[in-house]
Amino acid sequence: MKFDYVTRYESFIVVGILITFGTLIKIFGNYNLSSDWFWFLAGVGLVVEGSISLARQRKFDKKYRILEKEEYEKLIEYKKDN
Repeated sequence: MKFDYVTRYESFIVVGILITFGTLIKIFGNYNLSSDWFWFLAGVGLVVEGSISLARQRKFDKKYRILEKEEYEKLIEYKKDN
């Protein structure tokens, strides 16, 4: 499980580095990089970030359960009776 998080974070860092170097190469005029490649890499970065957030949210949802007020009151009443 921890390995998955490490590889996801590493891939996010790699995408960020690629975007940074690609932009620097274009700024200094060494290579004319198409903006389509920049947006492709930005999209990949967003997908990686979204998958990390989704995995963390699912883990949080499994660990904690949000109760409505009515559910909480029923639970309290049930515990008082038993």
